[in-house]
Amino acid sequence: MTADGRAVRVLFMGTPDIAAECLRQLIASPDAEIVGAVTRPDRQKGRGMKTLPPPVKIVAEENGIPVFQPATLKDGAFEDELAEVDPEMIIVAAYGMILPPYVLNYPPLGCVNAHASLLPKYRGAAPINRAVMNGETKTGVTAMFMDEGLDTGDVIFSLETPVGENETAGDVHDRLASLAGEAMRRVVKTARHGTLPRTPQPAEGATYAAKITKEDQKIDFSSPAGTVHNVIRGLSPYPGAFTSLPGGKLLKVTASRVADGSAAPPGTVTSLSGGITVACGGGSVILTEVIPEGRSKMDAEAFIRGRGVAEGDVLGADPAR
Repeated sequence: MTADGRAVRVLFMGTPDIAAECLRQLIASPDAEIVGAVTRPDRQKGRGMKTLPPPVKIVAEENGIPVFQPATLKDGAFEDELAEVDPEMIIVAAYGMILPPYVLNYPPLGCVNAHASLLPKYRGAAPINRAVMNGETKTGVTAMFMDEGLDTGDVIFSLETPVGENETAGDVHDRLASLAGEAMRRVVKTARHGTLPRTPQPAEGATYAAKITKEDQKIDFSSPAGTVHNVIRGLSPYPGAFTSLPGGKLLKVTASRVADGSAAPPGTVTSLSGGITVACGGGSVILTEVIPEGRSKMDAEAFIRGRGVAEGDVLGADPAR
């Protein structure tokens, strides 16, 4: 609880879009005074390799909030700046660096993280992707006190949201971004007027959401259709699930739906009506939106009209891919 009910002096730490939305909501909260925003250094992106600022930096600068972009936090590298802004609470959302003890232990009201899962499930780097890839029917945001473990700190509370059977990771991301902001607004309001609850995470049920690898992105049509569909939507829009065409070119797939089965071998294109129907290990999937190698996203019917695929083709069969 702050003295005399003052707004909580908050240092925000985050980098991508989900963090930027969280910061926007905190800026609008009468219970938070944002004394600074810590984010990752600007990076070169895109074909032109332009140097672009992280989304959190853009939001902070638009609102006159001091921005810090340390290359590292190790060995006390951020100690002077931390003492200068002197936060009562640090709020973290997808920052992308491990916080050393001198940062974790600085604010009297604690370091609070908005984690995009229902902890203890999906600790780690890719909770949204992994939840959708695994066919979860619900997920959410957990507000938690940070410790030196990987998303192992005491839980303050969680906010849940359902996951539809055809929703993509992008759909869920956008909803969780709003929920993260709501959760952090609730955190600072409670901290301003009282004491935040804390419940240790149970060891039972803990899972780890590892960073997405190239191997994760390869579509395995020998899996059941529901599994293939979940992988496609769990990696959409980014980084994208992919397969290969008979000529060896890559084909990213960003949308699909489950269809009835086929006697054809897995990976075989069995129909081009209403999309690209591909036989799976059980059932079929209809690929409805694709990104051909070197081209932009298009609906599957446009790809079909361009003779990019034919019935009888076998996808994913090129061993070099």
